[in-house]
Amino acid sequence: MYPIPMPGNTLLEARLLIRLDQKKHDLDALRPLPTAALRRLQEQLTLEWIYNSNAIEGNTLTLQETRLILETGLTIGGKSLREHFEVTNHRTAIAYVEALVQEQEPVSAFHVRQIHRLVMAQIDDEAAGVYRQLPVRIAGATHTPPVAWEVERLMTEWSDWLACAAQELHPVARAALAHHRLVAIHPFLDGNGRTARLVMNLLLLRDGYPPTVILKLNRGQYYRVLAQADAGRMAPFVNFVGRAVERSLTLYLEACTVQTAAPLADDAWIPLRQAASGTPYSQEYLSLLARIGRLEAVKRGRNWYTTRRAVDAYQRSITASG
Repeated sequence: MYPIPMPGNTLLEARLLIRLDQKKHDLDALRPLPTAALRRLQEQLTLEWIYNSNAIEGNTLTLQETRLILETGLTIGGKSLREHFEVTNHRTAIAYVEALVQEQEPVSAFHVRQIHRLVMAQIDDEAAGVYRQLPVRIAGATHTPPVAWEVERLMTEWSDWLACAAQELHPVARAALAHHRLVAIHPFLDGNGRTARLVMNLLLLRDGYPPTVILKLNRGQYYRVLAQADAGRMAPFVNFVGRAVERSLTLYLEACTVQTAAPLADDAWIPLRQAASGTPYSQEYLSLLARIGRLEAVKRGRNWYTTRRAVDAYQRSITASG
């Protein structure tokens, strides 16, 4: 049922792949990471992970309301009990994922069912961790998930692929493709997206990457690249995930790198309009490069930021390839 993917390194845009590997190398060189900084990062990314993953699926709790539920256990007036359970369940599922990171056993369909059971606890206990036995259609998608009686076999194939063929892929490509294959099978009646994103992060964490958050802000693009993957074009989705991984690596590096002096001017994050000044590129063109991963950039709110060094590196790469 799946298109055969290209080797993992070719699925990632060349410039993005270089940056991912360099930033992963730099982060590994800082280990053990400072305890206080690591704790703050974990708290920040856990909150972002829970809020954004739920919001993508329609949960209406705000980031601050999500924080209040996690920190105080308070209920938020006007919000459904289900929305509250989606927050607390996700925290429990993340704790399970973090425990699995230390295990040697390969990630399998069994772990997927356990994660789903935690995600759906008290929301739909009868369906939690149970493969669907009914047909489903995904609203707004052209992809039709397989018939229910094929789910168990396809999940076994997913486990076998992950344990064997997927090991030849770059870790980021492997995690992204594992995510897509899960949502394509759509093994459960509900909670497939949350479960797939948890599994994706389990695989990334096992390979030494920080937790990666798919932002609600990027929901439309997320669904578009998933649809492209359904049609056999895997690279857009893998690169979308790769850019999210790079964001987390950047956050970790910034928080854990000892600062003994102000950064060089060329390394300071600046808005794209400022970065475009004095270059042959417009702000709009730099925005396009940032969105497709060819330019190192971070998105803060709705605005992209890059560095002059990153723009220079892109310009040099164009000259070298020409």
